[in-house]
Amino acid sequence: MSDFVLSCCSTCDMSEEWHERRNVLCVYFNYELAGEPCKDDYGRTHAPADLYARMLAGAEAKTSQVSAGEYMDAWRPVLQAGKDILHVTLSSGISGTYTSACVARDGLAAEFPERTVIVVDSLAASSGYGLLVDRLADLRDEGMGIREVAAWAEEHKLEVQHWFFSSDLTFFIRGGRISKAAGLLGGLLNICPVMDVEPDGSLAVKEKIRTKRKATDRVVDLMRSLVRDGMAYDGKVFISNSECLSDAQTVGGKIESLFDKMDGSVEYFPIGATIGTHTGPGTVALFYWGARRA
Repeated sequence: MSDFVLSCCSTCDMSEEWHERRNVLCVYFNYELAGEPCKDDYGRTHAPADLYARMLAGAEAKTSQVSAGEYMDAWRPVLQAGKDILHVTLSSGISGTYTSACVARDGLAAEFPERTVIVVDSLAASSGYGLLVDRLADLRDEGMGIREVAAWAEEHKLEVQHWFFSSDLTFFIRGGRISKAAGLLGGLLNICPVMDVEPDGSLAVKEKIRTKRKATDRVVDLMRSLVRDGMAYDGKVFISNSECLSDAQTVGGKIESLFDKMDGSVEYFPIGATIGTHTGPGTVALFYWGARRA
């Protein structure tokens, strides 16, 4: 039995079933939709289709990170039960939640001096963040201790490759994730920007690809060149999407036909409310283990 609890936030864009199966504590992010306070709780508050429909109809959506107090409330029962905590946060390049988690860690240190809380900045997002935590759960289950798992995460977290494309840039622009000029260019020329998560954890437009079909082919080509062990890749592949599962499955089908040694089939997950308020509908995000981001 492990002597620590692995924890992350709902912005890992996995599922409640995954959290239960992998025994990973979930701390829910917050957002507002048309002024209504909501939890990013895997669609229980608002199913993705409802969220995007309301956003497209003009409802304003705003996100807010988990507060230090919310982290403390989530972690205190674990510490009271005599367990330590390894928490992995959403990338500090797109959220201030890492700072909140560190404040909570320091606050609980005085209350539970005999316990350990370690906070790791994933420098990852969506199901790429989930892919990292999924591997940490494997290491925990194999018997690694909390400090070993945390050290492994710090050493290998930049090996999670993140590649996105979107056929609708409205909410990327509105949320400030890409510039208005770049977004207008994309709309005028039918361009689907191919984006990644940089080593500092921020989102960047890497290429401007004309048409969704070509963007789909491009992210698969990038995987060929960046994936660990090349065509012999035997790791997992996660794909998240915002109400465009058929586009995600097109990418996944190409990958499964190329990488016949991968660990199981491609796994698909909906992009959750926090990430989804910035992407809007029409985004496909591909994640796998590969070359270190640099």
